[in-house]
Amino acid sequence: MTLLADDHTSAVFTGSWTPAKGGDAPVVSPSTGTVLGRIGIAGAEDVRDAAARAARAQRDWAAASFEERAAVLRRAGDLLEANAEEVSGWLRREGGAAAGMAGFQVHVSAAECFEAAALASQPHGEILRTAKPRLSFSRQVPVGVVGVIAPFNVPLILGIRSVAPALAVGNAVILKPDPRTAVCGGAVLAEVFRRAGVPEGVFQVLPGGVEAGQALIADPDVRVISFTGSTEAGRKVGEAAGRHLKRAHLELGGNSPLVVLDDVDVDAAASIGAWGSFLHQGQICMTTGRHLVHEAVADAYVERLAAKADALPVGSTEEDGAALGPVIDAGQRDKIHALVTGSVDAGAQLRAGGTYQDLFYRPTVLDRVGAATPAYAQEVFGPVAPVVRFSSIDELVELANTTEYGLSLGVLTHNPMRGMEIADRVPSGIVHINDQTVDDEAVAPFGGVGDSGTGSRFGGTRANLEAFTETQWVTMQADPARYPF
Repeated sequence: MTLLADDHTSAVFTGSWTPAKGGDAPVVSPSTGTVLGRIGIAGAEDVRDAAARAARAQRDWAAASFEERAAVLRRAGDLLEANAEEVSGWLRREGGAAAGMAGFQVHVSAAECFEAAALASQPHGEILRTAKPRLSFSRQVPVGVVGVIAPFNVPLILGIRSVAPALAVGNAVILKPDPRTAVCGGAVLAEVFRRAGVPEGVFQVLPGGVEAGQALIADPDVRVISFTGSTEAGRKVGEAAGRHLKRAHLELGGNSPLVVLDDVDVDAAASIGAWGSFLHQGQICMTTGRHLVHEAVADAYVERLAAKADALPVGSTEEDGAALGPVIDAGQRDKIHALVTGSVDAGAQLRAGGTYQDLFYRPTVLDRVGAATPAYAQEVFGPVAPVVRFSSIDELVELANTTEYGLSLGVLTHNPMRGMEIADRVPSGIVHINDQTVDDEAVAPFGGVGDSGTGSRFGGTRANLEAFTETQWVTMQADPARYPF
């Protein structure tokens, strides 16, 4: 079965494929530069129409049995698994994902659907004590219409992790994927949920740029915005949402540290560090952006990390064999290279990489980095591993905390309790002891602190209920109340 046909060309999904009022744009392979097709680009008018349509459709969807909603989500997960090869192909061609990364996205996205199906039947309230002769309880009710703004880097997961739970608890959803990954992060999900039986208008996909995003945030029918992207863009989204008195769940950037203590197996540590920094070309919010290595093992660690970087094959993800593919576009490549060259100019030692061809950037290792070095101080969002040396735990903690971000922390040590002691002193939304910084599971709450987000979480029953429902207090008594007026 083919999931996608040509009917998504130059269109947006409103329950069926509809010509976009905002025009269209090419779908381009970052590996080859080939134009794979065209996709509709939503304008403000498209968003207004979609929001009104969603608000009307949401009432019946919320009134449907939880069993009906759960069944739709299970079918969606089944469809992703059944069409894994085709979906992975789009992630590789359009998203620049290597084969393993593409397969991981499909696996996690299906799991998000299955977990959301289970969410639909979870208890959604609690009995409250009351001083009056009545029943008092709270319940979680749908917010109405949820707007999801997803980025280019891991488009399938970072869209579905909000879409699926929001649908499960009775909301309508409008997804705005990044135009650079509008097929693998948008059209794929449109077809999956259409075939799974989501009623028309309950789930809509509108690829678009700033105009569409602004319209989605401003529309009065959209009550919650779920945004994943850069901290710079997240500030603007949060500010705009605040003006319209609506909740914005912001999952933003990171500059996550991997701590390597002096009691590690250096070979294993270097393998872990290479995965954390180079997976998916470093285009992951949790990417290991800083390697904080004890001076006793630093020379050996850098030597092995550089050797692994030099050995990794970089090439087109449309073919098998590449460990790293292209970065998303020339603008991102040039930003990465400027940070690398600026770091070398500032005194860092280039131990591997630092070169590129077209959009293929070699995995890069920088040694003798300081806290003010550009590739250490800023989120690179590319395959770059800056290494900083430390001599004491206090120095390590000070280095780890020289950032506004707080998304993920990895600590490698023979003694996990030492890892917990460090975790207690480094603010972070996620901590992995004896693992690198990149991980995601549908059952786990995910999010950061500081400039990495607003404390909102995606994943797991409690976090998803908090994100996509309102708490309503209800009382009920047998007879009408009497008052002295």
